[in-house]
Amino acid sequence: PSVFLQKQDNDPVSGTYFDQRVPVPEEDGECFSLRKLWAFTGPGFLMSIAYLDPGNIESDLQSGAKAGFKLLWVLLGATIIGLLLQRLAARLGVVTGMHLAEVCNRQYLEPRATLLIMHVPRIILWLMVELAIIGSDMQEVIGCAIAFSLLSSGRIPLWGGVLITIIDTFFFLFLDKYGLRKLEAFFGLLITIMAITFGYEYVRVSPDQGELLKGMFVPYCEGCGPAQLTQAVGIIGAVIMPHNIYLHSALVKSREVDRSNKKDVKEANKYFFIEASMALFVSFLINVFVVAVFAEAFYGQTNEEVYNVCNQTGSPHLDLFPLNNETLQVDIYKGGVVLGCFFGPAALYIWAVGILAAGQSSTMTGTYSGQFVMEGFLNLRWSRFARVLLTRSLAITPTLLVAIFQDIQHLTGMNDFLNVLQSMQLPFALIPILTFTSLPSLMDEFANGLVYKIGGGVVVLLVCAINMYFVVVYVAALQSVWLYVLAAFLSIAYLTFVGYLAWLCLIALGVSCLDPTTGRGNDTTILIEQQPEFDS
Repeated sequence: PSVFLQKQDNDPVSGTYFDQRVPVPEEDGECFSLRKLWAFTGPGFLMSIAYLDPGNIESDLQSGAKAGFKLLWVLLGATIIGLLLQRLAARLGVVTGMHLAEVCNRQYLEPRATLLIMHVPRIILWLMVELAIIGSDMQEVIGCAIAFSLLSSGRIPLWGGVLITIIDTFFFLFLDKYGLRKLEAFFGLLITIMAITFGYEYVRVSPDQGELLKGMFVPYCEGCGPAQLTQAVGIIGAVIMPHNIYLHSALVKSREVDRSNKKDVKEANKYFFIEASMALFVSFLINVFVVAVFAEAFYGQTNEEVYNVCNQTGSPHLDLFPLNNETLQVDIYKGGVVLGCFFGPAALYIWAVGILAAGQSSTMTGTYSGQFVMEGFLNLRWSRFARVLLTRSLAITPTLLVAIFQDIQHLTGMNDFLNVLQSMQLPFALIPILTFTSLPSLMDEFANGLVYKIGGGVVVLLVCAINMYFVVVYVAALQSVWLYVLAAFLSIAYLTFVGYLAWLCLIALGVSCLDPTTGRGNDTTILIEQQPEFDS
């Protein structure tokens, strides 16, 4: 469609945060090659860490405590949908040589407006994606701070845990100076730590395998009510994260792929899909470990029952459990405490180590997402230290302020708000990725076919509708007229911009009657190409 730019093979492709490219070995034949798979292994596992961040872990444990094994099929479905979306993200990066933020920066222009107004769509989109990154990053930093508090038995205050996270994140992020493969190996180590620690809890609790399989493959939730429905929506919102799509489309650029050779591009798409499938399978297993542990041990438990067990073990955290018959409400912090009460101190500390690995790895990949998004949308060419400092400050500053002035209960309670924030930003990743991977002018023969267009459209519509429901439920619980009015005004602006992106998406999907430039040749395309690039 003429409202979009045409692909130009001689366009300069801005460099990613990584300074090197991993070579792919040359081999004859069309057979599957383990050597080539190994060369392409890395980006998918870095991407999968977002499926294991503290926000996801908290959603998992709450799912198990509130619904038992009954929502495991939702987790499975969300992971499969996530895999399909990540496939589109990887394909965009491989075929175009640009990541999603760069493509958005070039494509989302309003040619019928003045030079100033024409840049508004992509500026708004950049701000929305930044909000998603900040929200996710805050969850990850909160998770690290809670892990340090658990490991130190409360001796390290929350603000101290946040400061430690700032320092060690800067340290680990500069590991890529010693080689990209070493950095990917380090992330692989963190994923292994999560698998071992949460796997230990799984073996220690020994869940009912029959109930687990039934909950995973039978899409039904017997006896579920509004609380379980809201939790199911929360699972989807926690698994499918907007900034992760931007991240994956950029990470695949770290491999040497000859984009002028269609065979090499097709091969890269195949191996990246296999690698992403493996990575998400591992992350799915780890998430299942957490759900199963809390489903087996704490589903249906009351505060009084947990209080009595913790009292017998001499736990110093009895104030977390009021003496009533209400169902136990858990979060990352209380989850570690109750594991310690029921299964011994080792379970608590091993849980904390797993949370620390989850928080540390995801906050690093969140920082990388910030690098790519700023680089793509704003054409930033700052030094590495300046970019890391800016993106870290955006997330660390509000988290540090909350950690200083609030207790641990308020800090863990922020996760609900942050999940809602990220749910609202989801259309700003899903709609663009479906739009651009459907454009033959960008993707050539690798553009989405009819099945992908229809299926992708249904998935995007379903995921956005589910997450909007999550937002409505959260806003309705605020019980404030002024907040309702504010939410109404923000919703109008929000839906207007989402409608604009959806309109362009429908044009890309082939609904040409919506294209106002139809019948006027390529005038709009020429106009866009002649406009100067927005430079920060």
